[in-house]
Amino acid sequence: MNIVEYAKTRYTTKAYDPSRKLTNEQIQQIKDILRFTPSSVNSQPWHFILATSDEAKAKIAKSAENIHPKNVVNIKDAALVIVLCLRTDISDGYLEELLAQERKDGRFPSAEFEKLQEAARRKFTSLHKYNPKDLKHWAEKQVYISLGAILLGLAALEINATPMEGIEPHIIDEEFNLKEKGFSASVVVTAGYSSEDDFNAKLPKSRLPEEKIFTEI
Repeated sequence: MNIVEYAKTRYTTKAYDPSRKLTNEQIQQIKDILRFTPSSVNSQPWHFILATSDEAKAKIAKSAENIHPKNVVNIKDAALVIVLCLRTDISDGYLEELLAQERKDGRFPSAEFEKLQEAARRKFTSLHKYNPKDLKHWAEKQVYISLGAILLGLAALEINATPMEGIEPHIIDEEFNLKEKGFSASVVVTAGYSSEDDFNAKLPKSRLPEEKIFTEI
């Protein structure tokens, strides 16, 4: 199956089989997809919680109790729950950490190129930090790039998934002390295998026709 077929056939899972688990190899592949997701100026302003234990999933499920109770069941039944978190501040220390990692990975063919990369990243992050002061919003946009990547990636791994905005992020922040670590929960993705009760697995996909969503010039 090619990538277009995965895009056409993936769907939002509505019920999971709690008896089916993911292998360590599958979880490593998921981590690789998330880690290598692109971001603006390679800022990587994110952190990901991967929960497989019942205790951790129960903590995350608390965030859905008041918003969407059905999500509580799916969070607890899924083999894996991913919390996509945004970085709430991009400090000089973090920018230095990024630069050091790029240097270690051989990203800079010359000292001049390194300076250009550093200047570009500082320019973009400073722009969002000080004017118009939308750093968190900008960081969340990068997180949603990783959301798109992992949804398509999970489909390619033939693992079912559900993106969930029906949560109260501040509850996850409190449960995992994210604020103190400089992060905030943004969106949740459950992953695993659908159960016989997953009605959405049997329904056709529905999208607007091409002429409504494309302008070809």
